[in-house]
Amino acid sequence: MEALELAAIGAAGIAAGGINAVVGSGTLITFPTLLAFGYPPVVANVSNNVGLVPGVLSGAYGYRRELRGQLKRVLRFGSASLIGGLTGALLLLKLPAETFDAAVPVLILAACALMVLQPRINRWAKQRQGDRRTDGGVPMWIGVLATGVYGGYFGAAQGVLLMGLFGSFLHDDLQRLNAVKNVLASIVNGVAAIIFIAVSHVDWAVAATIAAGSTVGGLLGARVGRRLSPTVLRGTIITVGTTAAVIMIAR
Repeated sequence: MEALELAAIGAAGIAAGGINAVVGSGTLITFPTLLAFGYPPVVANVSNNVGLVPGVLSGAYGYRRELRGQLKRVLRFGSASLIGGLTGALLLLKLPAETFDAAVPVLILAACALMVLQPRINRWAKQRQGDRRTDGGVPMWIGVLATGVYGGYFGAAQGVLLMGLFGSFLHDDLQRLNAVKNVLASIVNGVAAIIFIAVSHVDWAVAATIAAGSTVGGLLGARVGRRLSPTVLRGTIITVGTTAAVIMIAR
């Protein structure tokens, strides 16, 4: 790995770790970066997933205060994320590589669309907070499960999906819900990473570089992320993601 490539991937890892802690779409930074350096899509996705695990864990740690009193909620939804992440990872490995190549542009554009809609989702979530006072029952659990499948298979913007679900079904402070989101993303990425390490090819140089960057980014994101301009952050993610989708479609 050349110095320029190492620096670019490391910087992308820092950005992704910070974004995942606050928004949940860091893959839209690291994955296109790996594609730009010529890594095959499946190898890039697997190595990226493994590398981002320390970052999502550090983000969850950074939100530890907001997690107080939520153990029951974390355990309940964590079971759905565990099953979903495992299922998504197995789908990635079992389906032909051509399926992933064809699906990725669609998934990236869908994730970008979610980023565009995120302000509306957040406003809607705030409006709904006074209407829902339970943990959503079976529909909510199934929704977290489905998000876990998506996260294990690809993962970009799974945090946006989770926050949309939480706003629909849960009555709580959004920062507390964001803390739970980080834990669930950690579970999904973690179980998928275990599967990938066991049975798939991981580019360890790439994974280690992203891991180092995302760990720093996750801690910084949890600490100062609320001070960043959401508009600038969202615009950067959308631009990078759309460019990556166009490149893959043109290949």
